[in-house]
Amino acid sequence: MTDNKDKIFNQIKNKLIVSCQALPDEPLHSSFIMGKMAYAAYLGGAGGIRANSIEDIREIKKNVKLPIIGIIKKVYEGSEVFITPTENEVESLYNEGVDIIATDATKRIRPDGTTISEMFPRLREKYPDQIFMADCSTYEEAKEAYELGFDCLGTTLCGYTEYTKDRKLPDLELIGRLTKDFDIPVIAEGGIWAPEDIKKVFSLGVHAAVVGSAITRPMEITKRFVNAIVEVVDSGTCVK
Repeated sequence: MTDNKDKIFNQIKNKLIVSCQALPDEPLHSSFIMGKMAYAAYLGGAGGIRANSIEDIREIKKNVKLPIIGIIKKVYEGSEVFITPTENEVESLYNEGVDIIATDATKRIRPDGTTISEMFPRLREKYPDQIFMADCSTYEEAKEAYELGFDCLGTTLCGYTEYTKDRKLPDLELIGRLTKDFDIPVIAEGGIWAPEDIKKVFSLGVHAAVVGSAITRPMEITKRFVNAIVEVVDSGTCVK
């Protein structure tokens, strides 16, 4: 595994990874569109793609030859964990041949009643050659993921768990601590909206960074501009 792992991590080192995803209630929800989105990201210089669902991943593979961080988002009743939440989703991604499989590595209880510390050792034993990314929300979760044997750490869920929802994103303090304390790749993700944010996270020594909404979700991008206009108009500071 070492040679393949080194190859993949070298491919994404100091690169932008573009998250090409669209939720079912969004206008761009389509594997075909995500494939074209990934190709556009590739033409723009992206070094990797993060994608959700087997259907999207297969379509993206037809369009680009870049390393893929694969996830399957699935909501199970009674659990807040939805990013590759069970071994079933991991198996599907593994069978598809995804370069890196990302899974929720928070302290929250998974749909089957287990914790990440109970589930991951089984995954590592079953898939010894697979590269796994830990989607974390806190330093403590990242530390546990590191000790469990994950191959890389992501700040993906910082700001998206109940106990981190008040964090300012990107969380530069968290990112800086992770790059300083752990000797595996740290991938910054979450709240990166501008080139200035990218400069800040790379200055902290991250291996790579994932940007999604700011590039691939025009509905959310539009909302940000509209809200900015509303703030100015409602404040009464417009020049008449």
